[in-house]
Amino acid sequence: MICKKLKGYLDDNGVSYEVVTHAEAFTAQELAAAMHVKGKNLLKVVMLKSEKGFMMVVLPADRRVDVASLRSDLGARLAALASENEFRMLFGDCETGAMPPFGNLYGIPVYVDSSIGEVDEIVFKAGTHYEAVKMRYADFERLVRPVVLSASRKAA
Repeated sequence: MICKKLKGYLDDNGVSYEVVTHAEAFTAQELAAAMHVKGKNLLKVVMLKSEKGFMMVVLPADRRVDVASLRSDLGARLAALASENEFRMLFGDCETGAMPPFGNLYGIPVYVDSSIGEVDEIVFKAGTHYEAVKMRYADFERLVRPVVLSASRKAA
C-alpha cells in the first residue's frame, strides 16, 4: 500500500495516477530496470541537510545531485547529503529510503531539477520498495510547488 499521506493527497486533489507494483527495488537504477522506465522519467529523492534544516532535492534517475551548485544557489554554507539515519524519522508512513518526492506533505522544502520539466509523465517511489506511482509531471508541479533550479549533472 502506498504511503497514506500521498494517497490521501492525490485522491483529495483529484489527480489521475497509477500505482504499479514491481520487484523489490532499493536504488533508482533498480527501480528503472524493474519498471522498464527511462532514467529521465524516473524521479529520485536526495535528502540534504544544511544550517537551514532538511531539504528534498528531486532529480531524474539518470542524473547526479550537484551539491556544490545547490549550496551556492540556496545560499547555504553547509549543505551536504543527509544519511538515512538522519532523515528516517521524518517519513513515518514510508519505508526507509522509499519516500515520495512530496516533501510538502512532511514540512520539507522541495527543490526540483529543471531537467524534469522536459517530460510529461513521471514515476517515483510511493513509500515502499515495491510500489511506484506514475502520474503527469504537471500535476506533481501543481501539487508540490517545488523550487525549480539546476540541481544535477549527468551521471558518469
